[in-house]
Amino acid sequence: MHSPQQLLQLFEEYRSKHSFHYSPEELYEPIRYILDLGGKRMRPLLVLMGCDLFSGTMEDALPAAYAMELFHNFTLVHDDIMDNASLRRNKPTVHEKFGIPRAILSGDVMILYVYKFLQQLEPEKFHKVITLFNSSAIRVCEGQQYDWNFQNAREVSVKDYLKMIEFKTAALLSCSLEVGAIIADADEVDAHHLFEFGRNIGICFQLLDDLLDAFGEQGKFGKKIGGDVAQNKKTYLHIKALELAGGEDKEKLIFYSLNNVPSEEKVKHILEIYRKLGVEKIVRDEALKFHSKALDNLKHIKAGEQRKQVLHDFAEALFKRQM
Repeated sequence: MHSPQQLLQLFEEYRSKHSFHYSPEELYEPIRYILDLGGKRMRPLLVLMGCDLFSGTMEDALPAAYAMELFHNFTLVHDDIMDNASLRRNKPTVHEKFGIPRAILSGDVMILYVYKFLQQLEPEKFHKVITLFNSSAIRVCEGQQYDWNFQNAREVSVKDYLKMIEFKTAALLSCSLEVGAIIADADEVDAHHLFEFGRNIGICFQLLDDLLDAFGEQGKFGKKIGGDVAQNKKTYLHIKALELAGGEDKEKLIFYSLNNVPSEEKVKHILEIYRKLGVEKIVRDEALKFHSKALDNLKHIKAGEQRKQVLHDFAEALFKRQM
């Protein structure tokens, strides 16, 4: 059994041996750049943790772990272009540093390398993993489109919002865990419970990430505070604020979300309304519900309690760190 720190070390050692020092340099430099920015490495870690939970071999899981990290970073490169984001992990985004054409092309080749790394799996496992990955990757793209659609919507329901973040964020987290379970030959019932654990943790994580976008510290968060507000994103905070607001506050929320207003003014006024209505606590409480569901999923998995405790501690640490 490995600790998360040991698994991350194994992953980074593997990544350093496959660091995209290829030609043409202009194509691969942006890939090295986005991967070297770091981040939580949640997706590869979850692949390895899912495999370790069922006593699988880490060497078998490392290529798939790298594939999940590559796909995640591919989505970040393209999402940042769509969102016109200038910062990623407190550094210039790929398109800001290298230009949009190079960013698009480097993102494109990243997705192709995802399949190259997955091809290292045994044929039977490759078929199961590629089926799961493809359906999850489609969900991520669907979630991104829902998120984009919501920006111009007058109102969005809580149900639609939760579906969007389940697709855009949670789909790849739950996929990563189940991929690890498949590689370790876990039975289908346990693999499904692990998938559900990842889905609920993913929704919890995104709710808290939205909260940090509004109320976090830029130095710790790594992105501009209020970025979601500036981009008219209909987050859980915005949806709940619209439900609770009345009179002038509701009119302001609708006006700022539908009109071209300087972003600093928009962020200032909307965050004031969020604070006034107490939506921060509402979002925290909602995130806690999904966190509790995830821990309940974990209880149903037939694995050693000591091994399950590693995932339990991971979920607790993720929740507290995001808080």
